[in-house]
Amino acid sequence: MQTLLNNRYRVIQTLGSGGFGETFLAEDTQMPSNRRCVIKQLRPIQNNPQIYQLVQERFQREAAILEDLGGTSNQIPTLYAYFQSDGQFYLVQEWIEGDTLTAKVHEQGLLTESAVREILINLLPVLEQVHNQRIVHRDIKPDNIILRHRDRKAVLIDFGAVRESMGTVVNSQGLPTSSIVIGTPGFMPSEQAAGRPVYSSDLYSLGITAIYLLTGKQPQELETDSRSGEIIWHRHALSISPTLAGVIDRAIAYHPRDRFATAREMLDALQFGSVPPTVPYNQPPVAPTIPYNQPPVHPTIPYNQPPVVNVQPPATLQNTVAVSPGSSSQPSNQNSGQKGILLGSLIAGGLIGSSIVIGFALNKSNQPATQSTASSSELSTNSNETKNVVPSVSSQQPVDSQIVQQTTPPVQQPVDSEVVQQTPQQSPQQTTSTQQQINRPSPEQAVEDYYKTINNGEYQDAWNLLSPSYQNNKRLHPNGYLSYVDWWGGQVGSVDVEQVSLVETNSETATVDAQLRYFLKNGKQSPSSVRFSLLWDEGNSRWVVTGAK
Repeated sequence: MQTLLNNRYRVIQTLGSGGFGETFLAEDTQMPSNRRCVIKQLRPIQNNPQIYQLVQERFQREAAILEDLGGTSNQIPTLYAYFQSDGQFYLVQEWIEGDTLTAKVHEQGLLTESAVREILINLLPVLEQVHNQRIVHRDIKPDNIILRHRDRKAVLIDFGAVRESMGTVVNSQGLPTSSIVIGTPGFMPSEQAAGRPVYSSDLYSLGITAIYLLTGKQPQELETDSRSGEIIWHRHALSISPTLAGVIDRAIAYHPRDRFATAREMLDALQFGSVPPTVPYNQPPVAPTIPYNQPPVHPTIPYNQPPVVNVQPPATLQNTVAVSPGSSSQPSNQNSGQKGILLGSLIAGGLIGSSIVIGFALNKSNQPATQSTASSSELSTNSNETKNVVPSVSSQQPVDSQIVQQTTPPVQQPVDSEVVQQTPQQSPQQTTSTQQQINRPSPEQAVEDYYKTINNGEYQDAWNLLSPSYQNNKRLHPNGYLSYVDWWGGQVGSVDVEQVSLVETNSETATVDAQLRYFLKNGKQSPSSVRFSLLWDEGNSRWVVTGAK
């Protein structure tokens, strides 16, 4: 190698080399101070005159962008010059005297939370300026962030755009394109690996960098949720505050739409502890791959509660009682009232009147005489038959469970476990429904699993078990997921589930009572009784929490 590059720059040492060329530390012999500088030697990946012309044009354009960026922020190296020599391209940039974050971790070990927070707060305004210039850095990682000695500020180096220019080729259609993906595996998100980086791709890389500084773990050493693609890292940084953990979680979300939209949003979350929701931020991270479809809510059937006898209809009954197709509740009530008057007069007539009543009932219902002794379960499952059941003759006696005075069609209910003995045969539909209930997890187990997830520190997974409406409850979660993590990660050490019991359930909803004991991080214990409302999420085959009180 010649002593002077471009008859001006004397090489002191080689700083690094790679597929695109080499990087040198040099002195500028034409400056009185022999100012030190960094020279990047770049070479095209194809030795083709047509390609060389394209690379030359792109190199000049990208160099102009670097010059502009260096002039807008003192945390981006200043571009001093650029030139071409012997078919290779050279950038001359400011020498940043300091240590890369990788070197910092190797020298002193893991960084403290306050140090990481300071680095993020230093870099996010720089990224905001870069993105405002419609530029994506594309290679943010510990090696490309230097802590400058003179002021301890974080400096962002080695933008990927110039390297992409060196990878220019001509595709099968004769059009110029890039043959390479800029970025470092593990530190770049999936969309960038596919060649489609966006602004939040840089935020993802910055979040992964923060995890490395806090845990010392390279991205390849961290587990990934096979369902959602989310990175599991909390167990390696248990002492991190919920606010910082929540910010990092959102920055490294698998799908770009679930991340911070801008560097300013991420900065505000760090400084003020609030994250403005972005659509669809109210969806759990698993939701981008499996949409949350909330099933319709049907009337809840009390668990192990016998059918209610002789229920008086409320004033707004026509708006709440299930009505059979083709009928209405109002005419049914009028007919029942007329029958009551008629039956009353007949009863006053004595035995003859009773005989007439029985004949009248038999003619109206067109059913055998044994219909009056039907089980209560049969009465509760057929609204057309129960409208014409004969009332008890003696109004002074308690209403018999087998003879019900039904003035309105009842809400349809499945056969209750206490009266199955009266109906020994089950229909095929009932058998299928029972089989479906057996195959799904029980509501009680769902509550236990929810707290098991919290005790494992998997707050994102626990958050996913809340329905969107419950996540958006501003009274409980004023700052969304950050408020949730602040409580479970910052205040609660663990939760002991002492007892769970099912209150009521049907095919879509369930109510579960739980006796809990909170072990707080301040050393106190707090017993609690919570009633959970659950909803079956058919799309994801799981119970989700819709409320707790």
